[in-house]
Amino acid sequence: MSAGSPEAGFSITIEPSGRHFAAQGDETILAAAIRQGIGLPYGCKDGACGSCKCKKLSGEVEIGAHQSKALSAEEQINGYVLTCCSRAKTDVVLESRQVTEAGAFPVRKMPVRVQALTRLSHDVMGIRLQMPAGEPLQFHAGQYVEFILQGGVRRSYSMANAPHTLAQPGHGVELHIRHMPGGRFTDHVFGGMKEKEILRIEGPYGSFFLREDSDKPVVLLASGTGFAPIKALIEHMEHKGITRPAVLYWGGRRPEDLYMDDWLKDCMTRMPNLHYVPVVSNAVPEDNWTGRTGFVHLAVLEDIPDLSGHQVYACGAPIVVDSAHKDYVARAGLPDEEFFADSFTSEADKAVP
Repeated sequence: MSAGSPEAGFSITIEPSGRHFAAQGDETILAAAIRQGIGLPYGCKDGACGSCKCKKLSGEVEIGAHQSKALSAEEQINGYVLTCCSRAKTDVVLESRQVTEAGAFPVRKMPVRVQALTRLSHDVMGIRLQMPAGEPLQFHAGQYVEFILQGGVRRSYSMANAPHTLAQPGHGVELHIRHMPGGRFTDHVFGGMKEKEILRIEGPYGSFFLREDSDKPVVLLASGTGFAPIKALIEHMEHKGITRPAVLYWGGRRPEDLYMDDWLKDCMTRMPNLHYVPVVSNAVPEDNWTGRTGFVHLAVLEDIPDLSGHQVYACGAPIVVDSAHKDYVARAGLPDEEFFADSFTSEADKAVP
C-alpha cells in the first residue's frame, strides 16, 4: 500500500470486505466514508455512543475528543478507534464486519414542510413532514435525518415509518419527538411549531436497518421513543413479507410511555411472526399495571437466556443500549456482530466530558 499525504488523502481499507476509500487529512474517517457511500456502522457522529468503534489493524490515526463509555482507555491501548472522531495520519487498515452498502442512498439537504402535528403522549409529539414535490427521500427503514437549525446547530431524529409509505397519498416522513424541557428544538416543537412551517433537513444517516441476508430470529429492543425506528423496521418487514420470528420488547417508565401499544397489537393480528412484550419500570398503583416490570433489556434475558442464534436491534436511551450490548454478548452468547443499535444520545449526553 502506497503512503498517502494529507493533501492527496490517505487510503482507508476495511477488512474483511476489502472495501477501500480515501480520507483527506482534515476529515474524519467516518465523514470520508459517508461522502463516498461506504456503509460503516455509526450512530451519533459525536464520540458519545460507540456505534462506530472498530479495530485498527495497521496505520496511524489521531483520535479526537470522545466519551470514555464510547471508547475506553483500555480499548484504545488494544487498537480500537472511533471512526467518527478519528483522522488518518497514514494509510490505515480497519476491521469492521458491519460494513454494508448502506451509503448507496445519497445524503441530501432539502426543505420540508410540517404537514401534521399529533400528540402521541404527554411528552411525545408525532410530526409528519412533507417532502419537496418530485424529490422523495430515499432511505432504509431505521435511518435518521438531521434538522439544520439557525447557526448550523443540528438535531437528529429517526424516521418512524418505512420508505414505501411515502408513496401513499398524504404520507410524509414521520418522526416521534420527546419533549426535553429547555431543549432548543423540542421546546419549539411543543410550543410555537405550526403546520405548514418550513424546516431544513439533511439525510439519510445511520447504519441501523434490517439485515435481510439472514434468517435468524430477531429481537427488537426499544426504550421510549427508541420505538420510532423499530416501528419503521416492523412496517418494512410486513411490506416485504419477511416472516422471520420477531419479538419486540418495549420499555417505558409508565404505561402511557408505550404510546403506540394499540398499533402494535393491531400489527400482531396481521403478522403472526411478530410478538410484543411491553415492560414498565416505574408503574404506580393508579396505573393498574399487571404486565412485565423492571428493566426492559433484562426481560429479554429472562425469556431468551441463549441469544447465540439471534440478531438484536436495539434503540433508545444510551444506558439501555449499552447495558443490552454488554449483557447479551457476555451472558447470553450473542455474537457481537449480530448486535445492531441506534443509541439516542441527547445534547446533554454528548456534552458529558
